[in-house]
Amino acid sequence: MTPPRPILLHVNGTDHAVAADPATPLLHLLRNDLGLNGPKYGCGYGECGACAVLVDGKAVRACVIPAGRAEGHVIVTLEGLASPDGTLHPVQQAFVDAQGAQCGYCLNGMIITLTALAAERPDADEAAIRQALRHNLCRCGTHLEILDAARLALAMAATAAAPPEPAS
Repeated sequence: MTPPRPILLHVNGTDHAVAADPATPLLHLLRNDLGLNGPKYGCGYGECGACAVLVDGKAVRACVIPAGRAEGHVIVTLEGLASPDGTLHPVQQAFVDAQGAQCGYCLNGMIITLTALAAERPDADEAAIRQALRHNLCRCGTHLEILDAARLALAMAATAAAPPEPAS
């Protein structure tokens, strides 16, 4: 075991120094040291998606990323998606509007994954949505509502990304 050292993390727009073994999973520092409860501990193997966070805009599994490897990168958790005034990110709002949650355990991974997809491909079709979500496990069976929320989220993202109409 490597002795603890300050690990510098840039999370949700704020810099943090956390004394930890660099091999400690990023998820543990986010939840235990920074008090961020959006990412959940699910399987611990990077298989279920409950722990997903954005690292430099890409959805990654925080339970298998050593915290030392996250240094120098921009990390965004579920808590960091909303704007400072409390306005939800369009993907979060789509899940509210489509009632895409039941128990909420998978919600973090679903929202983080779709946020990354919407940023990369706001015009993604149904097949791309299903492909992106294929490794996010939902235990309670709200798959249809989640897909409704995903379609709505991408429609909102495409509208936000569309160039403004020229003035007549």
